[in-house]
Amino acid sequence: MCCQGLIRITARALKAIKKLHQQDAIVYTDVLHERRSMKRPVRVLIVDDHTIVREGFHMLLGDESMIDIVGEAANGVDALRYARLMEPDVVLMDVVMPEMDGITATRLLRESCPRTHVIMLTSFAEDQRVQEALRTGAIGYVLKDVPKGELVQAILAAAQGKPHTKLDTSQSALGLLTERERDVLRLIARGHPNKEIAAELHLTEGTVKGYVSTVLAKLEVTDRTQAALYAVRHGLT
Repeated sequence: MCCQGLIRITARALKAIKKLHQQDAIVYTDVLHERRSMKRPVRVLIVDDHTIVREGFHMLLGDESMIDIVGEAANGVDALRYARLMEPDVVLMDVVMPEMDGITATRLLRESCPRTHVIMLTSFAEDQRVQEALRTGAIGYVLKDVPKGELVQAILAAAQGKPHTKLDTSQSALGLLTERERDVLRLIARGHPNKEIAAELHLTEGTVKGYVSTVLAKLEVTDRTQAALYAVRHGLT
């Protein structure tokens, strides 16, 4: 009986180890794929009011050849100022901070720097403020104790306008679009090219292009036609 029990435990342990290796392999493969598609290091700004958290992320990412940490900020006000000066590709943004919280900072940053994508930092996966931040313009979120591989994958994906979090299938993706992104989608559905959308919304074509990429990523579609069909199906025309 003891031997049989030991065999069962060993088999179960081996199965668990194999599963962990498979999960690690999937993350590693995804990271390699993202790296190969990048032409230069991703410029990252770290924003958190706790020094130890900023230092922790800095140490975690410091040896990544495809990530260049261009600065740190302790609140939303400094985050906006540094983002406008440094033009990072990705901002790791804490939700709760003094002077200006991460949600407000994300909204203002996306308005002034639409090509910069924001990943929210949170301690709790069920934090309702994260959902609010996603609706405000953040492209995804990670827990503060995120494994290095997942964090790197999230940053490289965000730099290409791809959301890291999978949308809840029970929730319309439209709920994650900002008001400006909805305006862009509405005009896409009406058949307007970027030049006409830019004129209609008083934006540059480059800014519109950034919004279009974000809309496609959030809706999880691959082209403007699919986005237009999605808008029509959900009454956004």
